[in-house]
Amino acid sequence: MSALFQPFALRALSLPNRVVVSPMCQYSAVDGCATDWHLVHWGQLLQSGAGLVFVEATAVAPEGRISPSDLGCYDDATERALAATLQRARAVAPPARVALQLAHAGRKASSAAPWVGGRVAPGHGGWTPVAPSPLPFADDDPVPRALDAAGLAGVRAAFADAARRGVRAGVDAIEVHCAHGYLLHEFLSPLSNRRDDAWGGSFDGRVRFPLEVFDAVRAAVPEHVPVGVRISATDWVDGGWSLEESVALAQRLKTRGCDFVDVSSGGLSPAQKIDVRPGYQVPFARAIRTATGLPTIAVGLITQARQAEAIVAGGEADLVALARGFLWNPRWLWHAAAELGGQLTPPAQYGRAAPRGATQALARGS
Repeated sequence: MSALFQPFALRALSLPNRVVVSPMCQYSAVDGCATDWHLVHWGQLLQSGAGLVFVEATAVAPEGRISPSDLGCYDDATERALAATLQRARAVAPPARVALQLAHAGRKASSAAPWVGGRVAPGHGGWTPVAPSPLPFADDDPVPRALDAAGLAGVRAAFADAARRGVRAGVDAIEVHCAHGYLLHEFLSPLSNRRDDAWGGSFDGRVRFPLEVFDAVRAAVPEHVPVGVRISATDWVDGGWSLEESVALAQRLKTRGCDFVDVSSGGLSPAQKIDVRPGYQVPFARAIRTATGLPTIAVGLITQARQAEAIVAGGEADLVALARGFLWNPRWLWHAAAELGGQLTPPAQYGRAAPRGATQALARGS
């Protein structure tokens, strides 16, 4: 059997294959609540056959949203909307495992949707962002407010509360977002964390708050629920967060009960210089997996079935994740099954859709 279609376990959660749908922000929520857009979007992703499907980056507090239209899981209304929409989406798809990525945008918050661009000012639907230090993301961005001890305690509590709400809403796994220049990544990087207290300075100080947040989330959910972390393995900027530090962070996460590391990169600084090419982030996942033994998810321009197969078969990562690839082709995994000799069970209504030669890959639904 194809390596890509071998099952994999995260704690008590059994995944039928090694393909993951990455979180993809839709900027289509209303006051943090999921809408009909999410119903249709999640429904087609859950029909993809992927072993694990991530709900988009989900804010743990209103001020933690990237934009006013971001999805949230921070009060009763957002929890109810998440639960109801997810339940309806699952009703039209084969059994699927769903993960929730919990996020706080930090100094990149209060932005407009990307197809609009720019910032949303306070008084016009926006708010003043918070960060480890009063350093803006770009020179023309607003200066964020540095979090004090009370603010840090509030963020920790918000992550734990959102994790509890997510599990109640029906998700199967939780991911803490420490990547892409958002709040927890801002604490990790010396480019954005210039604090001189216990949460800054040395490596030990910069990793302290993200580890505290992870501990709070791990303690907030049942033992059987997997909890992982998404990191940016490097800032792609001289003097920034490095792969070596990512390995050291992953080693500490492992001792705290982390179940997987979702390995991305960049997003912290406009000065980044990224060598973009197919699979360009896979070596980061391989390095962390080799050094720590933690299960890793590889991401980044993984677009072809045989490319994904080689990553898993070669031991470079335990799982591979696609984002835009599933937007462009929601049936990507169906085609991969036909090409690689894997097998999926599509919805019964689509069971006769397979073209000649692919009928063994797509077992007819009953």
